[in-house]
Amino acid sequence: MPRLSGNLMSAAITVERIDAELPQTQCGKCGHDGCRPYAEAIVDGEAINRCPPGGEETRNRLAALTGQPPLELIEPPQTPLLAVIREAECIGCTKCIQACPVDAILGAAKQMHTVIESECTGCELCVAPCPVDCIDLVEHPQWARAENDAERQRYLDWRADNGRRRFEDRQQRVARKVEEKRLKRERRIAANQVKQQPLVALGESTDEPATPVDTTALKASRATLSARLKRMEKQLYKADAADQPALAERAAGMRQQLEMIDGQLVGAPSADSQHRHIAIAAAEQAVRKARQELAHYQRQNDQEGAMQARQRICEAERLLATASQSAGDDHGTPS
Repeated sequence: MPRLSGNLMSAAITVERIDAELPQTQCGKCGHDGCRPYAEAIVDGEAINRCPPGGEETRNRLAALTGQPPLELIEPPQTPLLAVIREAECIGCTKCIQACPVDAILGAAKQMHTVIESECTGCELCVAPCPVDCIDLVEHPQWARAENDAERQRYLDWRADNGRRRFEDRQQRVARKVEEKRLKRERRIAANQVKQQPLVALGESTDEPATPVDTTALKASRATLSARLKRMEKQLYKADAADQPALAERAAGMRQQLEMIDGQLVGAPSADSQHRHIAIAAAEQAVRKARQELAHYQRQNDQEGAMQARQRICEAERLLATASQSAGDDHGTPS
């Protein structure tokens, strides 16, 4: 079969056809992050002799498929391997779990780890990160138990299908976690911006509509900042001359923030005003409800219930008067 040029070969074969011939150990010995990236590189013209787990048979199939000559492998071919953790020596660092490309290792932080025999592709990626060197590589038992070439090929075909599926599943899971972390980080940044919003200087221009100022939050921020400033001033008093300029600069920044908060607290009734209006509405509703109860008890000729309703009316009217006075509103007592 004549060798194809890079462009002609790209048109003649697909990544899927090349990937189907690879062993799906996802070991990276080819210099790529998995079997499919290597298949993509082969389609672009890379040599076909970079897969030791596939051995000479995989190289020969790729040569027939691509037209490349069957070059000598970059490393000696290897039989299917299994990683085995010496569990008594495992310290539970999870580094091997993080390195495994097919999620074939079970365990948790500070707990013993173990390899799932049927899922391990023998990629060896778990060996190097282990800080206590407690992982051995042995011939895979399923390969060793095979009695003939047909059984060995069936195992290799199953391992390839299973390894590809588990690798893709892990890639999707990792991508989801990365996206979840990104969204969580964005939410945290947004929340911090909201918390810092009251510290915007007075008179600063903005295209967004003004929002009510939460004086409670401002006062809490002021108290925290004041305590930090006091600690900073004590450190400044005790500091060496070399450290004093930096500490003084930080203290000045805190004082500036305090001035901005104080400026916002002056004449910023919006949030408290909102609360007072809510209190007025609740008191008015309580008055109406108590008067309805009084009318009901009077119709029932229930003297005791009527007396209790009058007491509730008095209490509600007192609360209404207090809320109205606090808001500066002359609501009066509803008739």
